[in-house]
Amino acid sequence: MAVSLAQPQTRSLPPRRILPGFGLSLGYTLLYLCLLVLIPLSTVFIRAGTLSHTQFWAIIDDPRTVAAFKLTFGASALAALVNAFFGLLVAWTLTRYSFPGRRVIDGLVDLPFALPTAVAGICLSAVYADNGWVGRVLAPHHIHVAYTQAGIFVALVFIGLPFVVRTVQPVLQDLETDVEEAAASLGATRGQIFARILLPTLFPAVLTGFTLAFARALGEYGSVIFISNNIPLRGEIVPKLIMDKLDQFDYAGAAAIAVIMLLASFALLLLINLLQWWSRKRLGMA
Repeated sequence: MAVSLAQPQTRSLPPRRILPGFGLSLGYTLLYLCLLVLIPLSTVFIRAGTLSHTQFWAIIDDPRTVAAFKLTFGASALAALVNAFFGLLVAWTLTRYSFPGRRVIDGLVDLPFALPTAVAGICLSAVYADNGWVGRVLAPHHIHVAYTQAGIFVALVFIGLPFVVRTVQPVLQDLETDVEEAAASLGATRGQIFARILLPTLFPAVLTGFTLAFARALGEYGSVIFISNNIPLRGEIVPKLIMDKLDQFDYAGAAAIAVIMLLASFALLLLINLLQWWSRKRLGMA
């Protein structure tokens, strides 16, 4: 009779966590998120759900609403695109060069984070008004910034720049210069080094910073209303339109517009997560 020498298979136990309390911590986390995020946001969808399909579409298709959406999304995308370029330039300068006052400039980058948006709007409107420091130089050339759509663009650039700089800066700090020096020693030009070595590594971070700046600009209200003319169909952004509907007690109309903004924000968050996953996978960290 043959005797089997195979060892009986033992069931591997999951590794024991060093810190206990995962279930309790997860429960508190979900409760916290539900009370402060999910439940308040769900009320917007519930309020908008009281409208019929025809009523909902009539609010969204209104010329005033369409103009506000075009201005908000267009100015936000353009401002984020400008910030992607200049944010990369600022991050490169602060990371790769040492000069007097570098720490001061690095600290000033975070100023839009700490500055109240209303204060930022007042300062920008005072500087870019026709009698302001910058406005008085531009006015003789028939260039007007304050109380125009250009002022909205300036305000969105101001509040969005730190998102790109702080996203790209850590990647530049971790990027070794040995590869660049090796490529230069092999005869590569500066353009080739940037296009083939630096840009592929920096592109995911720049794209993430662009998306963060774009998402931040979509919801900006305080700084924009001070530098824009806030005229419907000409200089009105979506947050201002929502506030007007709330002042008129049109809660369902405000909720309908807010639903579109929430869906756009969710799409941007999903895009950010996909970009981060793609970046980690590309760098071999996934």
